[in-house]
Amino acid sequence: MHTIMVIGGGLVALALFALVARMFALDMGTVTKAFIGLWFVAALVNLWIGVARAGYPLAVEAPIFLIVFGVPAAIALFVGWKLS
Repeated sequence: MHTIMVIGGGLVALALFALVARMFALDMGTVTKAFIGLWFVAALVNLWIGVARAGYPLAVEAPIFLIVFGVPAAIALFVGWKLS
């Protein structure tokens, strides 16, 4: 359930990035790159919390990191491509 909530948060953040890009007529390619960079850091923080705080082994958290980062990043690339 936590993974779905984090991915949902990433999609909400992506929607906000796209909204700001539209409101201020920013280049969607640049906004997409900024989102992916910031989302990578957020996904790393989520990984660190899972390993350091919750005590899950890195081998268990690494595939979850790929999903948590990959789904919003892939959607961001698609949206950036369509809106550019």
